[in-house]
Amino acid sequence: MPLKITRMTPEPSGSPSSSRSAAVREAALGVVPAALADLGALVRIPSVAFPGFERPEVERSAAAVKALLDDLGIFDRVEIKTAIIPETGAEGMPAVLASRAARNGRPTILLYAHHDVQPVGDDALWESSPFEPTVRDGRLYGRGAADDKAGVMAHVGALRAFVEALGDDFDLGVNLFIEGEEEAGSASFAAFLHENADALRADVIVVADSGNWDATTPALTVSLRGNARFTLRIKTLEHASHSGMFGGAVPDAMMAAVTLLATMWNQDGAVAVAGVTERDAPTPEYTEATLRDEAGLPAGVSPIGRGTILSRIWNKPSITITGIDAPTVRNASNTLSPEVSVVISMRVAPGQDAREAFEALEAHLRAHAPFGAELTFTDIDTGNAFLVDTSGTAVAHARAALEEGYGVAPVDIGVGGSIPFIADLVREFPGAEILVTGVEDPHARAHSPNESLHLDTFRHALVSEALLLERLDASTL
Repeated sequence: MPLKITRMTPEPSGSPSSSRSAAVREAALGVVPAALADLGALVRIPSVAFPGFERPEVERSAAAVKALLDDLGIFDRVEIKTAIIPETGAEGMPAVLASRAARNGRPTILLYAHHDVQPVGDDALWESSPFEPTVRDGRLYGRGAADDKAGVMAHVGALRAFVEALGDDFDLGVNLFIEGEEEAGSASFAAFLHENADALRADVIVVADSGNWDATTPALTVSLRGNARFTLRIKTLEHASHSGMFGGAVPDAMMAAVTLLATMWNQDGAVAVAGVTERDAPTPEYTEATLRDEAGLPAGVSPIGRGTILSRIWNKPSITITGIDAPTVRNASNTLSPEVSVVISMRVAPGQDAREAFEALEAHLRAHAPFGAELTFTDIDTGNAFLVDTSGTAVAHARAALEEGYGVAPVDIGVGGSIPFIADLVREFPGAEILVTGVEDPHARAHSPNESLHLDTFRHALVSEALLLERLDASTL
């Protein structure tokens, strides 16, 4: 996607719109400290929605978010709700739903974020406690500080500022959907959306779960890769056997796994799976030095793939082994392993159906299974890529608000990550304009140890969203 800078013509000084905008901006700057304090309180709740973690903590997080929305005093209703996961019949994680009807022909905006977070990982890699918010060098550190409790508080803070500046007797319709299981795969999302469609229906949807070009330049995310994630079991033996007695004649599962998995890439690291496609689209300049800085790539390690760096991240597929079950180093013995399981995560280029990409990868793995190894595919999860229509009125309002809030013109970016539930939003609300924004910068380290939020970026994001609310309240789209 080309780097696109759009500058909006400002309102004449002294106009009613200019006066309202100035009041909202001033109020937004004033609410930032309280919003950060509330963000810190949310970060202290370890709301990991993955299996094996404490569901009551996710419920406590939902209750804390509900209290923040109740305190605004502007909604017709605020509820904590769940939906049943169709595939399993289990209850999904708690989400917070708030709604306020539009009046006098004004549009309705739906604000989305999620209050669940990734697991911590290795505690030893954190420089401060992951669930104790800590400020260092202009950044707030903690799990969820950026992804995505900062998104929650950008919404809450923007609404606080909007109401403080303009009062609670406004015409804009406002709905909020704060999900509780996004990091764990949004298993009940589609069902929740369908069951609560009337309360969530909107003309404009803001998904605050993406990033920015850098810490000072805002962005609208206009393309997202899809995903296909699954668990692969590779079996070569009925039971473990002595490596000295049978090694050299009997293939162990680890040997088969290493041999098989290596076939998914060419020598340069590009995906080597027939039937997996890529998108042909220009990308802005992005240097290898920037990649090394933002990704933490050491000087002696080379990048992988082909084409421009951003085309590899935005427009081409990638495959990553994200987990493996095998004997640990501590428990290693002279044994031929009978089976090994791995989790494979494939990012799918915009333009290809995610299920089609998974089937191509499955066919590749079956065709390349060495020594007749038995393959089993389970826990298959797919989500389609997303391309934004940037021609709508709400997109123009968003760009203008971002430029005013940051003081820098926004850019259109692609993102290598996936937000699969956007396809569900498009299906349920086909007429809505979807704006994918966020509070993260390239150094946020979402999902990693030492996740953090750039405080100035958060301030700019909150101000920008408040200004967007003001613009939409004065608009009929």
